[in-house]
Amino acid sequence: MNHSLLNLLQLSDPALPIGGFSHSGGLETYVQMGVVHDKITAADYLCAVLSDNLSYNDGAFLSLSMDALVLKDLPAIFELDDMSNATKLPEETRQASVKLGARLLKIFMPLLNNELLNDYNNAIKLNKIHGHYSIAFALVAHAANIDKRNALFGYYYNASAGMVTNCVKLIPLSQQHGQEILFSLHDYIAELVERSMSPNVNMLGICCAGFDIRSMQHERLYSRLYMS
Repeated sequence: MNHSLLNLLQLSDPALPIGGFSHSGGLETYVQMGVVHDKITAADYLCAVLSDNLSYNDGAFLSLSMDALVLKDLPAIFELDDMSNATKLPEETRQASVKLGARLLKIFMPLLNNELLNDYNNAIKLNKIHGHYSIAFALVAHAANIDKRNALFGYYYNASAGMVTNCVKLIPLSQQHGQEILFSLHDYIAELVERSMSPNVNMLGICCAGFDIRSMQHERLYSRLYMS
């Protein structure tokens, strides 16, 4: 039995109880504005978030963290965590990432005995670092013997499945349309994984300004279902 595969499936399961269902990442603003309103615009939105936002932010931070973990370079991990915090301009986005990271660690800390994971968790408790989700995801993946490429596949799939679920609820779409969108992203995710294997550190934090603006506007929506 391939335990690393089972570990990956559990780590990347959209149903993992870390609270991801509470966050839309600004999608709720786009839906209320009428920009994302059907299957086609939902698919366009997901592709844009994956390629123009996550691949230069959390995807890149996860990749670089996996490299640092191979070298057991904890100071580099701490620096990446600080950089991740600095590149998340909307307050709700920063808070969501830290909450997801904390809940992820809460689940897997009792299950995995790993020195780097323990040191990282202790640094969070001492308020030395923030504990952002992509960094925590990398540490858990490394401790669970999941290699870098598969960790990236798991992260991008998890993000895609979460966004599809949000689209189904908010637009709304049928479950069938949601699964059709997710299936159509498979080749796209594979391309992003290959791109993220060697991220350009000079491009870290690049993001379409619209995503940040809509996330900031989400804080003041008259009515909303999501925390971000």
